[in-house]
Amino acid sequence: MFVASRGAPPGRLVSNPRGLVVGVVRGVAVFGLCAYAAHSLLGLGGRGMDGLFEDWVFNGLLLASSALCLLRAAWSTLERGAWSALGVGLGCWALGEVIFTLDPSQVTAAPFPGTSDFLWLIFYPAAFLTLGLLVRARVREFYPSLWLDGAVGALALAALASQFVLPTIATGTGGSLSNVVGDLIYPLGDLLLIGFVVAVLAITGWRPGRVLATVAVGLALSAVADGLSLYASATGHSGASVFDSLWPASAVVLGWAAWQPARPSAVIGLHGRRLLVFPVGFAVAALGLLVLQSVDPLDGAAYVLAVLTIAGAIARMGLTFTENLALVDRSRHEALTDALTDLGNRRRLLLALEDVLQSASVRAPWALLLFDLNGFKRYNDTFGHPVGDALLARLGAKLAEAAAPDGQAYRLGGDEFCVLTRVDQRSPEAVSAAAVCALSEHGRGFDISTAHGCVLLPTEAQDSSTALQLADERLYADKRSRQSSNAPDQLRDVLLQVMAERQPELPEHLHEVAVIARSVGRQLGLEGEELEIMIRAAELHDVGKVAVPDAILQKPSALDAAERAIIERHSEVGERILAVAPAMGPVARLVRASHERYDGFGYPDRREAKDIPLGARIIAVCDAFHAMTSDRPYSRGMDAADAVAELRHHAGAQFDPDVVEVFCAELAGGRPSPASAATAAHFSPQRERA
Repeated sequence: MFVASRGAPPGRLVSNPRGLVVGVVRGVAVFGLCAYAAHSLLGLGGRGMDGLFEDWVFNGLLLASSALCLLRAAWSTLERGAWSALGVGLGCWALGEVIFTLDPSQVTAAPFPGTSDFLWLIFYPAAFLTLGLLVRARVREFYPSLWLDGAVGALALAALASQFVLPTIATGTGGSLSNVVGDLIYPLGDLLLIGFVVAVLAITGWRPGRVLATVAVGLALSAVADGLSLYASATGHSGASVFDSLWPASAVVLGWAAWQPARPSAVIGLHGRRLLVFPVGFAVAALGLLVLQSVDPLDGAAYVLAVLTIAGAIARMGLTFTENLALVDRSRHEALTDALTDLGNRRRLLLALEDVLQSASVRAPWALLLFDLNGFKRYNDTFGHPVGDALLARLGAKLAEAAAPDGQAYRLGGDEFCVLTRVDQRSPEAVSAAAVCALSEHGRGFDISTAHGCVLLPTEAQDSSTALQLADERLYADKRSRQSSNAPDQLRDVLLQVMAERQPELPEHLHEVAVIARSVGRQLGLEGEELEIMIRAAELHDVGKVAVPDAILQKPSALDAAERAIIERHSEVGERILAVAPAMGPVARLVRASHERYDGFGYPDRREAKDIPLGARIIAVCDAFHAMTSDRPYSRGMDAADAVAELRHHAGAQFDPDVVEVFCAELAGGRPSPASAATAAHFSPQRERA
């Protein structure tokens, strides 16, 4: 036998002598209940055994159930308060029954409340407290609509009881005021308890979980047994009844609930048909009572309660409609908002841009400004992604403040931002200057600046696609102009010129490969500084060929093994050349890896698959396509369709298949933005070689 260890949930069992105790008590309780039911329903043992079963077996079952709850509270810290309350309530119920067995006169002859009455009544607040603690531990959020469901259910049950049960019980009540109170306090307590059970089930969205559902069943059985007993007594049917077994069954079920495996929170949202079925069912019951009014006048309390039930159901419909509208608004806000910065995202920008283009005019112009951070990738790598996210959130807030009140700020993803603003109060230059200042931050070990591109609407663009493309082109033109004085760019220009002096056609090839790689890289998620590093590497990936003799580079026939070995060292030479400038270190690493193969048979390091940097895998595909479609001293270039077929054929071996697929999709869609007519010719599926 097993039992939960102290502090562990009852579902996590460990071998322990305590388990034997719990197992024995549960087994005895179930056996005793079966015996009691057999006697009550089938007459097991005859009428001579009534005293044994009605007095001692019944009392023993109550004590066993109380012990199960108290043992759970003693041996596990999980929900200890709830099980302590229920154990005490069941214990008081059992003690009241024992006292009543020993001295019935203190209930039947003495004024209300007797000692047993006092102990029995303690069970009700204990049950309420248990339900409250259990539901609080299982429900993450208390929805107003679910509270209203509980009220509607409780009102409906109260209306039915007021019409069909309570009048009969009240009619059969007589004697002194204390006797009347004593007879009515139990059905009213049971009615409140049933109503509270219904309310608790409603609060969980009618998904209470095993533990709470078992407790609810146990309490409902107790209340139903009380009501049926009092109703039978009021109608002159006192004595043994088939319903007598419901009381001990209620106690055993409650004791059994204490050792059910606990489950996580029951309510995680408003969903499921049961949220509609139950309140509709309660409303229909109340409506049925009101229909009955035309045949047989209702009890006054039942009529009022039925009307309140219908009113609650109508209020529930209104509240549901309001909650659904709020849910739609929240979903729309989340779909159009960047979660990190709380700025509008690309989708919201596109919607706003369409609206602006409908209303913008020469007299009432707007401006679209795109921004891309410089130095953010290095900042992210140095300080970590959480710090980088905090920087983006901080800059986004500053940008929103700079754009107000005439404009709106957006984050398009990564380190790209945007502002859409009217320019009747401030000039585009003033807005750009304020935004650039907002998106700049400097500190020890980092320097964040921004490049931007601006488009006037509708003067320079009449549709959103053109406006975004033009702004993007101007942004990258500004980025290049800002970087033209940097040492890395100066080194790049020197090296490109050296290669041009050696091979006049090589710089054009490298530039066109870089343009193609930029388009493919953006589709694969590269952006900002990471994208710029890949573009530089694409421009310089063959810089090591300056160390290869002309006789090998221009040889019209196939290379022998020694010549091929010299060629295969050019990527290492390129890395050494670029590494002279520390700022070119990331570019140098990509250049070294640009001739690796996806299957691990490339050079110089035999790296494979995702171990090869993404930028190098992109350069390899773009370089191969351009090489295949270009004339060489030893061969004529093939057409684009054949080159694409070759790329697909070698995908997974020489090339990354994902990169090949994106490349081919870009090629088919014509999305890349070539910088020259020559590039457009090389990157077009219609290109044909003479």
